[in-house]
Amino acid sequence: MASMIVIAASAVPPHLRGALSRWLLEVTPELYVGTVSARVREQLWESVAAASQEGSAVLAYPSDNEQGFNLRTTGSQRRRPTDFDGLTLITFQHDDNEMANRS
Repeated sequence: MASMIVIAASAVPPHLRGALSRWLLEVTPELYVGTVSARVREQLWESVAAASQEGSAVLAYPSDNEQGFNLRTTGSQRRRPTDFDGLTLITFQHDDNEMANRS
């Protein structure tokens, strides 16, 4: 059964952007939306994880949980999904310069 997915991919190689745009609409730069099967979703995510190099990406897709969706990430991110008693929350990591400016 096909379901809607959203992929946000930043600083990824052009060939990966091309591969994503074959299956999904790039509704704004680096944001892809579409309806695909679970098999296509998994194959797209494998391609994203393998080719993201120094970039980063986030995948959101429907799931049978309290929030109704799951998140996956790859690459370095300041915002990370964190499980909190079954709910996915986003933790924000400050960089070293921010911490130095606060003290």
